[in-house]
Amino acid sequence: MYTHEAELVPGTQVKNSRTLTATPGGGFEIDANTAFEQVIGAIDDLYQKCGIDAARARFGAVSSFWHSIVGVDDYGEPTTKLFAWAETRPAAFVAQLKRDLNERDVQNRTGCPIHSSYWPAKILWIWESFPAGFAATQKWLSFSDFMGQRVFGCPDTSVSMASGSGIFDLRLQQWDREIVEYLGIDIDSLPNISEDQSPSLEFTEEYKKRWPEIAGTKWLPAVGDGAANNIGAGCFTREKAALMIGTSGAMRVAYEGDPPETIPKGLWCYRVDSKRVVIGGAISDGGGLYRWLKDNLRVADDDDKLRDLVAQRGPAAHGLTFLPFLAGERSTGYNDFATGAILGLRSATDNIDIIRAAFESVAYRFAEIYERLCEVLEIEEIVASGGALRQSTAWTQIICDVLGRDMVLPGTREASSRGIVLLAAMKTGFGSGLSNDDASEATHFSHNPSNREAYQIGRKRHEHFYQGLVRR
Repeated sequence: MYTHEAELVPGTQVKNSRTLTATPGGGFEIDANTAFEQVIGAIDDLYQKCGIDAARARFGAVSSFWHSIVGVDDYGEPTTKLFAWAETRPAAFVAQLKRDLNERDVQNRTGCPIHSSYWPAKILWIWESFPAGFAATQKWLSFSDFMGQRVFGCPDTSVSMASGSGIFDLRLQQWDREIVEYLGIDIDSLPNISEDQSPSLEFTEEYKKRWPEIAGTKWLPAVGDGAANNIGAGCFTREKAALMIGTSGAMRVAYEGDPPETIPKGLWCYRVDSKRVVIGGAISDGGGLYRWLKDNLRVADDDDKLRDLVAQRGPAAHGLTFLPFLAGERSTGYNDFATGAILGLRSATDNIDIIRAAFESVAYRFAEIYERLCEVLEIEEIVASGGALRQSTAWTQIICDVLGRDMVLPGTREASSRGIVLLAAMKTGFGSGLSNDDASEATHFSHNPSNREAYQIGRKRHEHFYQGLVRR
């Protein structure tokens, strides 16, 4: 629960973890009803925690992960699993899409490269792999649309959520008819795109009875979590980039205005809302990679101790190359068949060497994104966020040194939720509007120029193996 000035009300925050199933074949899915019940459980927990204070809530806002898709029937029941952003099983259809469509035209219209993350490949894959579910589907929804259908009685989608689908024209702000026709689906099978970006949604009678203290609350249509993160981190001008590592990772610039005339190859461009865009790149391995490293390399689950051990090793001194594609590759190469690898192992190599190499490899991927952003923008400041960077400030320093740029890590722990509150406050006229500065206590990181040569060598080695093993 937040004030209109996006300040967290003490004691009114809950965190319920969600785990999606990663299958051996590259799947990344969850039962849609299960995911929905998890959200309802989180709202129940928050409602109980807020007590009588819940009645003070005037408006509600939602951020949700981009790129998910679920089919529903005439009754709103799921006809498929909910397939999320790291789903790579549709990869077989990417080559077909690239062959039949002009990839650069598609990227410049929709802001999305042709990749298994997005709806076109997923819909073709569902058609082939789950024909009964495909035939029963009346609507294709993102998870936030599915949730809205249940709690608000309205399956409409927002400009922000639609822009992450790969079937949305960024400039016309409507579904892309060429891709819809190519997929052979009815445009009516896609959700209506809401033009009203002010909080106007209301709970159905069922949920008004369940949460009577907030029955009159008006809700803002869902915003993509990455867009909300930029707003919450105070990064919504062309000069400020947000670098985030949550489960995955991303580097983004959000601003008011139109998309670049030509979106750099390897990047994407989505919408915050009808007036603002966000451009950047995403990597699939971030905090999830950190968790994998700790679980599988049998290091103590002590972030402070691990941070110190990693920091004690010299830059790129391990002789290793780590390819961070355990969950596949997105930016910048978008290879649907990419997998992770560790090269250069010797008998003297230990688990800390591998962890350090993994951290550096993610930094090299961010450097590639950063350089492409600089083709169309002049970035003056980089703001970091995300639980993984808080758990390991050594990782933050490595990224800082690889980029050759100073960075700031604000004290805000939930930039996405703060961001949607700021957007809601702006759209309702409450609060003081968007603020470029996060007033919370921040940690400043200065890059170390003396590490640059070592990292340049390490990055060249990384690029050599990347080109030979991933881009082949």
